[in-house]
Amino acid sequence: MDNPLLTRQFRIPFDRIGADDVEPAMHRLVREAERAVEAIASQPGSPTYASTLGALEEATETLEWAATVIGHLESVATTPAFRAAYQAIQPTLSRFWTGLVLNEALWDVLRRYADTAEAAGLDPIRRRHLDKTLDDFRRHGADLDPSGKQRLQEINVELADLTTVFAQHVLDATNAFELVVEDEDRLAGLPQTARDAARESAVRHGRSGWRFTLQAPSLQAALTYLEDRALRRKIWEAHNRRGAAPPFDNLPVIQRVLALRREKATLLGYANFADLVLADRMAGTGAAARTFIDDLRERTRGFFERENAELEAFRRATFPDIEGPIAPWDLAFLAERLRRARYDFDEEALRPYFPVDRVIDGLFRTIGRLYGVEVEETRDLPVWDPAVRTFRLLDVDGSHLGSFYLDLYPRENKRDGAWMNALLTGRPGQPHLGLFCANATPPVGKTPALLTHGEVETLFHEFGHLMHHLLSQVPVRSLAGTNVAWDWVELPSQIMENWCWEREALDLFARHYRTGEPIPEDLFARLQRTRTFRAANAQMRQIGFATLDLALHCDYDPADPPDLPVFAREILQQHSPARLPDDYGFIGGFSHLFANPVGYAAGYYSYKWSEVLDADAFTRFRDEGIFNPEVGAAFRHTILERGDSAAPLELYREFMGRDPDPEPLFVRQGLTRSA
Repeated sequence: MDNPLLTRQFRIPFDRIGADDVEPAMHRLVREAERAVEAIASQPGSPTYASTLGALEEATETLEWAATVIGHLESVATTPAFRAAYQAIQPTLSRFWTGLVLNEALWDVLRRYADTAEAAGLDPIRRRHLDKTLDDFRRHGADLDPSGKQRLQEINVELADLTTVFAQHVLDATNAFELVVEDEDRLAGLPQTARDAARESAVRHGRSGWRFTLQAPSLQAALTYLEDRALRRKIWEAHNRRGAAPPFDNLPVIQRVLALRREKATLLGYANFADLVLADRMAGTGAAARTFIDDLRERTRGFFERENAELEAFRRATFPDIEGPIAPWDLAFLAERLRRARYDFDEEALRPYFPVDRVIDGLFRTIGRLYGVEVEETRDLPVWDPAVRTFRLLDVDGSHLGSFYLDLYPRENKRDGAWMNALLTGRPGQPHLGLFCANATPPVGKTPALLTHGEVETLFHEFGHLMHHLLSQVPVRSLAGTNVAWDWVELPSQIMENWCWEREALDLFARHYRTGEPIPEDLFARLQRTRTFRAANAQMRQIGFATLDLALHCDYDPADPPDLPVFAREILQQHSPARLPDDYGFIGGFSHLFANPVGYAAGYYSYKWSEVLDADAFTRFRDEGIFNPEVGAAFRHTILERGDSAAPLELYREFMGRDPDPEPLFVRQGLTRSA
């Protein structure tokens, strides 16, 4: 009973959870959940909502909570012992969740309940819960014969294990690389902030000189600013070969994952894995997602080609020493120099206006004005690292809507990227608990962390996800917060990025860390002019990833598997402004697709799908006022509070009064004929 993972609690004892707690807790919680499910499945008499769906929600709640906490710690504070424990429990968890939908007695009880008079009279939210549960059981094998169910369970267990290995390989490959530069002359072009960070990293690891890694702040600064082409190449190649070679070779893992996903889809009666996972999303089918992406590509290609011709002309005129075609390790560097030349704009000039504490405060003030909420920092929640901060979200009446953790900076025991996670979902009137993580530029010495504009956008993005969770008012846990279709979940996050481009919003927080002065008007105007800079390239990059994803999950044939790096390179080459090298190994580190049994597999298109929604939805804020409290309240009440309690398109129509219009996205990007 001393195990801190056995009791679902709001005040998670992160300071007491150790690797030795993981396996005993999960095995016990799985047994308890199995007993609770058995009681539901064997109940006498006429089943009710409370005795079926309601009881099922309760039966799995503590298990889900503990599994989420463990998974989170593996992402942000892993150790060899914790990693081993995490990997050891994956088969047990996978067998439980697969066995749940394959439980014939439970399936029979649910179908019997669906035929009752009570079920016919359910309120709309609980009726949706019932319908989605029945559909979920069917799509995940409830009607399979015994041999099919056994094989499905074997597939799911193996997928859980393989995708865990994939994620660990990416982290290990990231941490295995370092580049130490001893000659300061080779750092020409690198901003002082990045130099200081590289120097501090070297000192921290007992090195002389300047140390570069594959963690985002170091990687992006090096590729964007270093004039030394050989250094850029070495760093770029290391990043794009993560997971593509021993000892962290993910290529056999990916082959097996794709084969298992294809087999799973076939077993469940779908033509491919994309059709399986998209059946309950807005797109509906892999073909529909492909049509959407193909249409975007067609509208973008002409602008893409024009941008690339402009960059090539700039290279010839400005950097004649770069012989031959532009290489991929030249792109960020040349693009930044072209942007600087065209707009007299250097993003580093903005850093002093984005000290991290002011950005966080401005983020909180933004959502306060939009949604009538208030954020206050707390000190009463245990954390997994001393750098983690905790906060409370309060409603206008002072009621506690939820609490959250903020983990901002990279560490070697933390995975890369940025993300939000829900730790605990309360019912209406109960507080939620969540977190958001980033890998932003850390402070150096006595200088506070000074962020890039892109990093500010990332924080706003992830906090949008968090608001979707913390503001939820859905009475059914599995329909609450971010438990929505993947091609809908990015709307609340992506729409928040718009405020990072608005003067009225930036003036809330963008102040020089020394003088307190706001961004000068001429610098702001130059920032605005850069918003559409190489927008077609940014879009084609995302379209390329989505195209590769759908090709892998619609067309992959395990009987005739392609050479994965070649297959990926050929598709991504069509969307790249530079020739990709023959040993391009990006796919080995494509965590969105392969670090989770499902994740963004067959769903990478969702980013662009949601971007269409966000650009269109923001037109209402733009037209009626970006801090208009009535529009903010409408977005809160129709989108953020509603989770999956109604169909996404229904919620969108309720907010906008019409169906989505894709045109505002192209206008925002400057990808129109008049641009």
